[in-house]
Amino acid sequence: MTSDSAPDPYPDFDQMPIGGTWTDGGSEHSAADVNPWDGSTLTEIRLADAEDVDRAYARARDVSRDWAATPPAVRAGVFREAAAVMERRKVEITGWLSRESGGTLAKAELEWGLVRAVMLEASALPHHVEGRIMPTDIPGKESRVYRQPVGVVGVISPWNFPMQLSNRSVAPALAVGNAVVLKPAGDTPVTGGLLLARILEEAGLPPGLLSVVVGKGSEIGDPFVQHPIPRVISFTGSTPVGEGIASKAGIKRLALELGGNGPIVVLDDADVELGVEAAVFGSFFHQGQICMRANRLVVDVAVADEFTDRLVDRAKGLAVGDPTDPDTDIGPVINRSQLESITELVGQAVDGGAEQLVGGDPVGPNGLGLPPHVLVGPNDCATAANEVFGPVITIVRTDGEDEALAVANDTEYGLSSAVFTADVERGVRFARRVDAGMTHVNDAPVNDDPNTAFGGVGASGIGRFGGHWSIEEFTTDHWITVQHEPRSYPI
Repeated sequence: MTSDSAPDPYPDFDQMPIGGTWTDGGSEHSAADVNPWDGSTLTEIRLADAEDVDRAYARARDVSRDWAATPPAVRAGVFREAAAVMERRKVEITGWLSRESGGTLAKAELEWGLVRAVMLEASALPHHVEGRIMPTDIPGKESRVYRQPVGVVGVISPWNFPMQLSNRSVAPALAVGNAVVLKPAGDTPVTGGLLLARILEEAGLPPGLLSVVVGKGSEIGDPFVQHPIPRVISFTGSTPVGEGIASKAGIKRLALELGGNGPIVVLDDADVELGVEAAVFGSFFHQGQICMRANRLVVDVAVADEFTDRLVDRAKGLAVGDPTDPDTDIGPVINRSQLESITELVGQAVDGGAEQLVGGDPVGPNGLGLPPHVLVGPNDCATAANEVFGPVITIVRTDGEDEALAVANDTEYGLSSAVFTADVERGVRFARRVDAGMTHVNDAPVNDDPNTAFGGVGASGIGRFGGHWSIEEFTTDHWITVQHEPRSYPI
């Protein structure tokens, strides 16, 4: 033990659990897992290949039936214990979340809390999988509908909130009786999968029920989604990749949470300071690398000058630096490619006539610490029309509620959104006309409540993640009839 209260750290994360055994992948390629702030190597992993994917799915299929037949109390107990493991290993877990994803300590604490909450929520799910008795017009016939696990679920998760966006599918899917094969993002293989596997293993999850395959999308992406064994593919990530999965997955259920272009709408009667604080959180928390982030601030001209001045002051005061420093507000973006994408969009917006009010060059030992950027421009400028996925926000000025609504809805995406107004019922009426899966009245669009569902419309995806929707996503109906009395047939 490292102390009286903390268990020994988990072993080096240089292998992955495939089919019940921690092993190297079968690919010819290895990958270094790099700290985005200082560029140091956290671990190096021999990647998985298509045969590893096949082995993981085959083992998952073999063990899933016994797991589905396990009493609900046993499955529930695994997730209660997983929450307890997270308590004991909080420092270890939050350390990994900060080092690997570049998240600040505040972000690591928030993500740890969300994952733990999902573990506890999953512990309640096994006792809420319910069947029903259906009416029938045939004399002496009984119609029963049994709710049962789908069998095997494939989960693909992103790098931005890696542990939470893996666990919100992994934990519920396992809790209701399925086996899972998880493919985490290459930038966050530990927090996106390997660390989660160790926690569940320590909590008592039987071997083979959760496999983690870390590999290149070009090598294992298609085999993962096209494989005949999984009945559900759960994916969180970009819209282009989600469209590719939908075209290749075949006859499977898909749960896809994709890109977003979330607006915060500030109406003429809004509390400006409240809107600014929500905008700072919604735009710059975790460097703006959140799918439900505020990508646009749609602000009524009546309050736009005051709102802009206050937002600029707040943005200029945000500290960019080492994410493990408690005084840091903004850490590094995840990698060089992401940084180049962000700065290219900012350049296009400025060249197209947008005014940059706040900005700056990247800082830090690895050159990935991008200061917050605030722009003012039209809704069709590059940083407003596209999902930036970085510490960049664009203010779009509008005149009146109708124009604000038209601008908010002028996007192919429909993930998250928010509206600020002094009149709550006005806000609800406005929210109901926004084309989005989620709209928050007088709150930021970044949903930090683990007890609610997530999901979008349009180019932002299909399906729902979290809450009681998890049971719907990861189980299926089996209709069984019983004829209690002899009957006559028409032939």
